[in-house]
Amino acid sequence: MKINCVVIFSFVVLVISPCCVFGQLINNFYKNSCPNGDNIIKQVVKERFAKDSSITAALLRMHFHDCFVKGCDASILINSTSSKPSEKTAGPNLTVRGYEIIDEAKRRLEAVCPSTVSCADIITLATRDSVVLAGGPNYFVPTGRRDGLVSNPNDVNLPGSSQSVTSAAQSFIAKGLTLKEMVVLLGAHTVGFAHCNFFSSRLSNFQGTGKPDPTMDPKLVTKLRGVCANGNNPKTFLDQNTSNVFDNEFYNQIRLKRGVLKIDQELATDSTSFRLVSNLASNPLQFSRSFANAMVKMGKIEVLVGNAGEIRKNCGAFNPPKSTKAPTKTPKSKKGKSPPVSTQN
Repeated sequence: MKINCVVIFSFVVLVISPCCVFGQLINNFYKNSCPNGDNIIKQVVKERFAKDSSITAALLRMHFHDCFVKGCDASILINSTSSKPSEKTAGPNLTVRGYEIIDEAKRRLEAVCPSTVSCADIITLATRDSVVLAGGPNYFVPTGRRDGLVSNPNDVNLPGSSQSVTSAAQSFIAKGLTLKEMVVLLGAHTVGFAHCNFFSSRLSNFQGTGKPDPTMDPKLVTKLRGVCANGNNPKTFLDQNTSNVFDNEFYNQIRLKRGVLKIDQELATDSTSFRLVSNLASNPLQFSRSFANAMVKMGKIEVLVGNAGEIRKNCGAFNPPKSTKAPTKTPKSKKGKSPPVSTQN
């Protein structure tokens, strides 16, 4: 992926969100119980980013897919078993990646702070750290999430790339987010990519017209046809300019009819969102601040706190159930007699 010369704004934003469907989290939750936990996670992400900068897109997607299904509870991390499928087997999650990053962070954390830092918090912190490494905003992540006890593929119902702005917005509003926050969060596509099966219908026979989607730049149509002609469902960047940098260029691209996904392009033309796109395209600082705010708010969706849920020792599996077996009582002996003794022949 190429890197263009751009100015990146990096700063720390503290956000206080009202509680609606959002749980109460606090900054520096692990200050006493695992004071180096944040740095441990950051180091794991840094090591992996040095080898593969696309992990920013991977972790952003994982975080979104986790939070939009029963809240930010790390249910997406649970591995399926032969008798019980998990969220990982749901269609939208089959191409989610980055699980090994979370597992490695958890392994290192367990070595110094056993059964302390939740997998849900690891996802949230690791995502933030990857955004910073890609040039995006740094922001405080309130912590204290607990890990969920349910992971069911039938619960996975996520907004799709072919939806209209209105339809997608309904999914975000149902989670307590606004239309503006949806437009801002989709700005994460500045470092994302998509496989051809998600947009190929726009390249030739759009909605049965026998022609490409008229809202896509003809030059981009030609380019993407060439990409997809290589077979085996190849992928392309969603930001065709600064693909490797977390910036606001995504919005400039969709204003130029260079949105790859249908939902992305419609953001620039829909009557409810085009002004938001225009403002974000012309103001990189506003995008960075708004994105930080929206990520913190998304990270609070339906979280488990206090004694709810659990702190997994292994992010890919629920903790074994605690034994509820009652202690064996010694039988009382009759006065003057010893209790019977069990013998083995």
